[in-house]
Amino acid sequence: MKFVTQVMLDMIAYYSGDARRISHFLKVHSYARLIGELERLDNDTQEFLEIAALTHDIGILNSELKYKSSAGQYQQIEGPPEARELLRRLIVPDALIERVCFLIANHHNYAAIDGPDFQILVEADFLVNAEEEKMSPDAIESVREQLFKTESGLKLLSTIYPRQFIEALYSHN
Repeated sequence: MKFVTQVMLDMIAYYSGDARRISHFLKVHSYARLIGELERLDNDTQEFLEIAALTHDIGILNSELKYKSSAGQYQQIEGPPEARELLRRLIVPDALIERVCFLIANHHNYAAIDGPDFQILVEADFLVNAEEEKMSPDAIESVREQLFKTESGLKLLSTIYPRQFIEALYSHN
């Protein structure tokens, strides 16, 4: 876990002045850390997860510059080279760099989920995106059924977004 704090500081500097994006990756990291700890990941997997959560959207800036879009497909192309550069500066082990870059390159490709770190990253990102994108109760329920697999992620989703609360919120808008 010795690299997580430095990656967090570097990512805040990377997104300097963009409080919305900084807040997003910090929230995703917080949920990922919590779910990973509740699911009792081993230390290496937990570290891979936390660093991937902090860097998962690192490709957005270059995507917007090159493609005039922050779409996931472009983030997944532009993210790994940026993350690799950031992590190499920290003298992070190659295995960690490669796993984090794989997660960044695939975090919108749910068919590629191949381990608990990937599963938890997807769940944590969704927990944040549901609120940021003001997803409907039906959309949240659909994602719950299709994507969520961890016991801890499911419990958090049900606690944060109980269907009756979401329906009441939408009925007032």
